[in-house]
Amino acid sequence: MIAHLEDLGDVRGKTVLVRTDFNVPMSGPDESRIIEDDFRIRSALETLNWLTSRGAKVVCATHLGRPKGKFAAKYSLEPVRARLAELAPGVELLENLRFDAGEESNDSQFVAKLISGIDIYVNDAFGAAHRAHASIVGPPKTLPSAAGRLLQKELEILSEMRSNPKRPFVAVLGGAKISDKLGVIEALMNVVDALVIGGGMCFTFLAAKNLPIGDSLCERDQIDVCKKLLSGNVPIHLPEDIVGLDAQGAFATFGVRLPDHAKGLDIGPGSAAAFADIIMSARSVFWNGPMGMFEDNRFAAGTRTVAQAMAETKAFTVVGGGDSAAALAQFKLETEVDHVSTGGGASLEFLELGDLPGLVALRGAPNVK
Repeated sequence: MIAHLEDLGDVRGKTVLVRTDFNVPMSGPDESRIIEDDFRIRSALETLNWLTSRGAKVVCATHLGRPKGKFAAKYSLEPVRARLAELAPGVELLENLRFDAGEESNDSQFVAKLISGIDIYVNDAFGAAHRAHASIVGPPKTLPSAAGRLLQKELEILSEMRSNPKRPFVAVLGGAKISDKLGVIEALMNVVDALVIGGGMCFTFLAAKNLPIGDSLCERDQIDVCKKLLSGNVPIHLPEDIVGLDAQGAFATFGVRLPDHAKGLDIGPGSAAAFADIIMSARSVFWNGPMGMFEDNRFAAGTRTVAQAMAETKAFTVVGGGDSAAALAQFKLETEVDHVSTGGGASLEFLELGDLPGLVALRGAPNVK
């Protein structure tokens, strides 16, 4: 059992540490960086407002980037603090947790420093709940603890998708490497009705079918794994055409047999249309990972078509954070799907394992019986 906000009792006058995930995209020079997208800050407001409206003093804690245990101006939370002050006046924000090496090493002294003067702990950082870091697993060992609204919502939606999806249930996976997603692919094979594979990882699957892939990204040590997956009972849909660069570096469209030294960087228009049709015919769709290098407009069409299908289908749609969420935002479709997860890695790990270190910690809190 995990406690929710209502289980905390009267919070008036209490100081509450809320672990949030304000790891927002930033741009600009170090001393004047700006927030590109405040979605993760806005996602925490329901929890913060619930606590402050009931008289609690709220202190937020988050990481930002990978400063490797020491101060780095580009990872300062000052821009985040300023935006939070606009959205949730009176809520405090500690400096970047990862400025202290004790955060990622789960150091007990850092945990003690973090919870000094704190009465209650709330984890609302689904995007970090798959990390056994100090601010995630430390406070629940001694403090009354609960899941925030965002964490609660993420768990409810992903648990339903994992155990009782409306069918047909289709998973659309992209991104660079199959090795990064092998566990979740194998787990999804037990629950989905079909898998759709695009992005860089599709070339390892195409190579497993003995198709020439030129100089495209390929994990040779995963080819046998792909062969095994392709021979399973769940259909795996792969691209039937590819967009990329030819041997001279010019933009080109290929079939599934790439010439020597050509490089695939997106699914082709035929594949995009076929993938969209599969999404449109489903009743549940989970999408994680772009179909190509969408940051470059020459190779964005595949990801854009999938994003548009996710927006238009009548299926229940979940986008698993990370680059997929960034793509939705780029195409201005983030409000057109049922749920955009705030955690890419966390959503994949939860779908694979059904649990996360942050959830284990909350179940062990002293207020949970």
